[in-house]
Amino acid sequence: MPDLELLDAGDGRRLEQFGDVLIDRPAPGANAPRRDLPAWSRAQLIFRRGRWTRGSEHAPWQLRIAGLSLECRPASGGQVGLFPEHSTLWPGLTQASRTARDRLGRPPEVLSLFAYTGGASLSCALGGANVTHVDASRPALAWGRRNAELSGLANGPVRWLPDDARTFVRRERRRGRRYDGIVLDPPTYGHGTGAWRIDEDLPALLDDLAALVGPSPHFVLLTAHTPGYGGERLASLVRVHFNIPADGRDFVIGARSGAMLRLGAWAASSPPRPRTPARMRA
Repeated sequence: MPDLELLDAGDGRRLEQFGDVLIDRPAPGANAPRRDLPAWSRAQLIFRRGRWTRGSEHAPWQLRIAGLSLECRPASGGQVGLFPEHSTLWPGLTQASRTARDRLGRPPEVLSLFAYTGGASLSCALGGANVTHVDASRPALAWGRRNAELSGLANGPVRWLPDDARTFVRRERRRGRRYDGIVLDPPTYGHGTGAWRIDEDLPALLDDLAALVGPSPHFVLLTAHTPGYGGERLASLVRVHFNIPADGRDFVIGARSGAMLRLGAWAASSPPRPRTPARMRA
């Protein structure tokens, strides 16, 4: 059984296998009817109307994916510690970091923003990068450190910084800091040093990031889950602000039942390309 698998989606919900745990939670893009009705009755965790209605006290459990060991547990907002669609990009980040290291003759410096529990950051570290991991949530940072420990990277080359992404990047720009790679997953809305709104704040952030990497970044990866920000729009933002070639696509997951579910989008400079596991295409 795969560690991560979408079993079914429909009626505004998704049924996912995270290791040994089956989870039923909202999916606004799942507009078709459910296909495998008996499977839903086996869910051990259910998130409905803003809270876990089943399994809220479930003990943490671990997944092994893309060379990492990650801890999952029921958290606020219906999250469990990682976005399954993002995991398709992690092998590409590891390879992109290795390639940058070989070309530079030193560990590349990678900046990971809105970095959550560290899957992307740790993937870059696996490839030999020095990673600056920035997230405004201290609980998310603690979770990321736990994932580093489980993955054998507790003493790895990752700086874990609790900070607002915009404030940190402006400060780094004033300092004249340089990075070789950028990874960011901006939310639609957020609260840091002032409220974040992707429509208003992302362009200025990308301009500041372009100044940090200069004219030839080794890789840029931008992901989003905001309606209206499909793969081509994200790719256009990367091309315009970083002046580099980029492509992008929607994340589309195919369920075991045959249902299809769109979950955000990604855009990247040539590497990293997503890896496409069974029943998942990006």
